[in-house]
Amino acid sequence: MNYSHAISPSPKRALLSMAVLAALAAGSVSAAKAADDTSLTWNGVTLYGTLDMGVAYMTHGAPLSQDMPWLGALIQKNGNKSITSLAPNGLSQSKIGLKGSEKIADDLNVVFNLEMGFVPTSGRLVDSLAALVHNNGVALQNQKTASDGSRAGQIFNGPAFAGLSSNKFGTLTIGRHNTQLTDVIGKYDPQNSSYAFSVLGFSGTTSGGGNTENGRTDNSIKYNFKYENFRVGALWQFGKNDGSPGDAGQLMAGADFGSFSIDGVYAFKNTSISAGSLSAAQIAAGLPPDSLSATVSDNKSWTLAASYKIDDQWKIFGGYERITYSNPSNFLTAPFSGLGGYQFSVVNNNAYPFNKVLQVSWIGARFQLNKDWNLSAGYYHYDQNDYHSVVQSGVAVRAPCSDASAASCSGALDAVSFVADYRFTPRFDTYAGVMYSKVSDGLANGYLYNSNTSLMMGFRFQF
Repeated sequence: MNYSHAISPSPKRALLSMAVLAALAAGSVSAAKAADDTSLTWNGVTLYGTLDMGVAYMTHGAPLSQDMPWLGALIQKNGNKSITSLAPNGLSQSKIGLKGSEKIADDLNVVFNLEMGFVPTSGRLVDSLAALVHNNGVALQNQKTASDGSRAGQIFNGPAFAGLSSNKFGTLTIGRHNTQLTDVIGKYDPQNSSYAFSVLGFSGTTSGGGNTENGRTDNSIKYNFKYENFRVGALWQFGKNDGSPGDAGQLMAGADFGSFSIDGVYAFKNTSISAGSLSAAQIAAGLPPDSLSATVSDNKSWTLAASYKIDDQWKIFGGYERITYSNPSNFLTAPFSGLGGYQFSVVNNNAYPFNKVLQVSWIGARFQLNKDWNLSAGYYHYDQNDYHSVVQSGVAVRAPCSDASAASCSGALDAVSFVADYRFTPRFDTYAGVMYSKVSDGLANGYLYNSNTSLMMGFRFQF
């Protein structure tokens, strides 16, 4: 079995990336000539993008990886020393994309969107799984930033879809989508799913309904419909393929009542994968050094989130999600190919003989001081149940715990953040903020330190 996966882009892949970017750039020239000064649009096709980068200091961090979209603002297992570093994507994912709409009949348009996210500090496409591979066999205190993710080095690692849109009947698209849950989480996060200041943005656990790879879905169909102040949506992901061994589904419903907005989402994902780095012992045992480990589960989640605009300056946000993990109904066998073509040589199908339940809650506010200054604050909380067990006579039995002796003990995560953002122009703003995070008991298992204070300042240009 050949486990090879190019962590550095091959010449062909690099040339393809350059060709795509060149095409986008060429389109922007035409767009700039044809559009007004508010967008780069030509014949219904818009070139858009974001560049976001800055400098960060952390009390317990890890060095920046060339493949990750963020520096670890939230406390991580490998965070072990104070770090001052360039940091990408504090408020937004840096990206470039094309989107378009073409009328083909009365009240019927063809729509599409193609987007690539990149790391502005290295110029590389975001590839979270490559960062995990780089940490294979590396001692925890010597690792760089890494985490599982839905952006795995694909040319279009953001949305990549096409479909039909009608004011009367809604929008139906096929391809790779941000899920209904990802859309709702972003809408009701007081920190706008920021990587540097939001637990919901930094970790895809919430938007992925349990695992971050599921925040974006390949091979999926998405539908959105709005009638007056009500809206509904649905998503279906087909399984039985490399990027999605199990199928998935989501249902969304929401409404606006004056200044009050509310949305709810039910989501499930069968045979969900959480990717991880290989240990030194696994590498020493002869497993392919460019492969990964997988924890497999069936996940279900319920989410309810809301916002209320008090006046022209104040807006408050809050939300709650309950995620249940159970052992998969269909086991995976190593080796197998996963998202981005990465190979998995270690599989755990029995991590949840008793269901794991993670409850996520958040609350926060934004304050528009004036037309240029915006202030925001958020508080985020994880509460994990005790699902610890031991095997006796071949049978898993409960073994309750509420300390850091095992990841399956009950535990908690708490984080609080504050951001000040100043907008010089409609396209250019600068920001500064702080986030403090702490883990305890089961959620602190394996961590070198249990807290981190992260300060970041940066700038963002959007077009």
